[in-house]
Formats: sequence, C-alpha cells, structure tokens
Amino acid sequence: MKKSYQNINYNCNDPEASLDELDLRELAFLMWKNKWIIIGTIFVFTTCSFLYAIYQPNTYKSEALLAPASEEKNGGLAALAGQFGGLASLAGINLDGSKSDKSALAVEVMKSRQFISTFIQKHDLLPNLIAADKWNSRDNRIIYDNELYDENQGNWVREVKYPFKPKPSMQEAFKKFKKIMSVSVDKESGLVKVSVEHVSPIIAQQWVEWLVEDINEVMKQRDVTDAKKSVEFLNATISQTNVADIRTILYKLIEEQTKIIMFAEVRNEYVFNTIDPAVIPEEKFKPRRALICAVGFVMGAILAGMFILLRHFMKKD
Repeated sequence: MKKSYQNINYNCNDPEASLDELDLRELAFLMWKNKWIIIGTIFVFTTCSFLYAIYQPNTYKSEALLAPASEEKNGGLAALAGQFGGLASLAGINLDGSKSDKSALAVEVMKSRQFISTFIQKHDLLPNLIAADKWNSRDNRIIYDNELYDENQGNWVREVKYPFKPKPSMQEAFKKFKKIMSVSVDKESGLVKVSVEHVSPIIAQQWVEWLVEDINEVMKQRDVTDAKKSVEFLNATISQTNVADIRTILYKLIEEQTKIIMFAEVRNEYVFNTIDPAVIPEEKFKPRRALICAVGFVMGAILAGMFILLRHFMKKD
C-alpha cells in the first residue's frame, strides 16, 4: 500500500502524468468551472476583431488578362544567325529573339522601380496612392487622410522624421505601389495577369488600364530606339565595305529593322494583347469581416483554454 501511495504522489507532481490523467470529463468540468473566464476572453477578442473589421475601409481589386502579342517571324534572316550573328549583335540586333523573351522582359520592366516611379509621376498618383483613406460611392469622391494630405490646399502635411519629407519620395511611393499591384505569369499558358487594389474601384480599374497602355508604349519605344540605332550602324558599315555578299546581308538586316519600326508605329498593343480588360469591380475584395470576427472568436477560445489549463497544472505543482 505504501508503494502505491508513493506512485500516486509522483503522478500528481508530474505535469505529463497529470495531463494524461485529465480525461474528457475532468476537462469539461474544468472548463465549465471557469466558464466566465472563457466567455469574457472570447467576448473581448471577438469585440476587438469586430471593431477592427468595421473600421477597415473596403478595398477593391481590378485585374486584366493579357497575352503576349504575336510577332512577325524573321523568316530566312534567322537562318543567317549562325553566320552573321556576330555582325548583328554589334548592331544591337537579336536574330534569335522570341515573343516569350520579350513578354518576360516586359513583365520585369513593369515591376521595376524606374517604370513604376515614372508611372506614378506621369499620372500624378501620389495623393490617391499614399493619402487615400476611403471612397464615397455616392458622389465617387476620395476621402483623404487629413493628417497626411490637405486636399483643399493640395499640400502634404504629414509629420515625418529625417530623411523623409512631408511629400512622399518615389522610393516610398514605389514600396506602396508594389503592395497594391500584382503581375503574375501562368507558366503553362504564358498569359499575364495584372491587378491593382484600391479603396476606389474606379481608380483600381483606371490604373490597370494605364499600366497595360504604358508598358506597351515603353517596350515599343525601346525597340524603335534600338532599331533606329541599328539602322544607323548598318548604314555606316555598308559605306565602309565593297563586298557584295556582305552588303546584301546588311541590307537585309536594315530591312528587318525597318519592319520593326513600321510594325511598332501601327500597333498600340505592342507587347501584350488584352484578352480580358479590367472592369470596375462591384464587390469589395477585402476586408473579409466575417472571417476576421471568426478568427477573433477562435483565438479568444484557444487562449482562454490554454490559460485555464496552465493555471490548473501550476496549482497542482
């Protein structure tokens, strides 16, 4: 009997053994005994999550689906890449380029700091990007945070520490824009999805349209500029050689670059064709208020249960 008594004392002092001995009935009794702690904790967490959810402004998401634009093939010119690739590369011509390479480059350009900074400055997006707080759907008006931006005066009034200034820099604007913009590529189909989130559904849709227009224009101007430089180089090279075969190839290279310039001038959708254009969303994208409240309820219940169990075993010890 003495040995059995010692074992019981040992088990009571061992948290793991006590946990094993705490069966479902004892657990239910323990929770019922502390029901007001559980109810109070759940109430506090659920109330806090509810207040957080209702004070979050609605955010809308607009997106467009794009496909790489078709390109004219190089034809017989590509067959000469092995023989005259070095000469073409000196002129800045890529004989082996493909539309997938160009669209992949366009995606990376769209994500770049330079493109986004230029995009923000070109369309004057800073107030709607940084200071927009809510959207009034009745009169389609943006409500700005008056601690950041004075809409009436058109001045930035936010209080910041050095090295920041009242007016946000392009670095700040870039970081903010990267959070609300998404550019993703489907590896199987090659389709590109561009999306923007904003408190105003109209602004979200407008910015997506501008992004598609601007990336097409930027890539077009890049190719046109490169093609014109290549033509200048090739013309200069032709004037310096009298070999008929080489001159023939150079003229073909010039013809190809001229086609690129002409092709670019007549196409607005130069890199991406719009498959599904951006629309003004009717339903909000976030916040998911019901989910936020449910998470608050569950967290309150879990933390209350953990507190009760911890206190129970500490008392036993």
